Amino acid sequence: MKNIKLLVATLLVTVTASAQFTQKALPYAYNALEPFVDAQTMEIHYSKHHAAYVKNLNTALAGTADEKLSLNEIFAKISTMPAAVRNNGGGHYNHELFWSVLTPEKNTKMSTELEKAINETFGSLDGLKEKLNAAGASRFGSGWAWLVVTKEGKLVVTSTPNQDNPLMDIAEVKGTPIFGIDVWEHAYYLKYQNKRGDYLSALWNVVNWTEVSKRYKAAMPKPDTFAAWPEIKTFHKVMSQTFHPSEEGNLQPIKERSAEMAEKANALKMAKIPAQFNKKEIVASVNKLAKDSKALDKLVKAKASDEKITKALNGLHDTFHTIVGLCTHDEE
Repeated sequence: MKNIKLLVATLLVTVTASAQFTQKALPYAYNALEPFVDAQTMEIHYSKHHAAYVKNLNTALAGTADEKLSLNEIFAKISTMPAAVRNNGGGHYNHELFWSVLTPEKNTKMSTELEKAINETFGSLDGLKEKLNAAGASRFGSGWAWLVVTKEGKLVVTSTPNQDNPLMDIAEVKGTPIFGIDVWEHAYYLKYQNKRGDYLSALWNVVNWTEVSKRYKAAMPKPDTFAAWPEIKTFHKVMSQTFHPSEEGNLQPIKERSAEMAEKANALKMAKIPAQFNKKEIVASVNKLAKDSKALDKLVKAKASDEKITKALNGLHDTFHTIVGLCTHDEE
């Protein structure tokens, strides 16, 4: 009996350790959102429904070529995935977001930036509430209502069926969700029965605007760090198109374009470096990039071994990302 218990414990640890996706701890007690969301609903919703999505997602992915992918990578090609991955992957992501944008804390503050965007897009916070409530109320059957930031940086209200979300490649409206409302019956039926509208109205009392504001900031398109330095963008294009194939053992692109890479690296060296990047460490790295690109071209022309070419290309890639890292750090 002792050996059997030990075996079971070992298996449980192994399964837990190998599971890619895990359920975060709920950031508040089950009764913390009362009277707007009751404790029984919260407990069942979190410990039964959400937990099942996580377990079933890991089961659906186990042993497949996709088991190490992130949720974002999965969503980007969800149209090619089995229904079990789509439903449970969406269910896991959607609920993790849902718990985070609710709070028992009173009077959380939205950022000035988010407030301005809401006012410009919906006229007022009440305008946003009206539109989101309508999206949730009109979603037939089960689904979600979302406040989304599009790739252009615009706020949009939309809804999705079942456990779909706007990150998925099959979504009609695509973008990054910053707030979502679960309109599955398991989210409200014990307290509100068939009065979904009452549930939607009540939920605004426990919105975590601090978290929604953080998500808004993170979702907004970032300014192009190298807009003023076109030569490095040109070099990066050649680097990307030759280095990434080499990661899969394909050296043909770099063998065909080594001279072009050396030319772009030299153009980068000769160009005027924008003032905000004109630092000693960056200048030294640019000079090294030009020197090593020329050396790589010589290796290719001399028909050096694939091992030597790969090593030289890897070194160039590292130097390029040293430059990128120094520039990014300098702007922070």
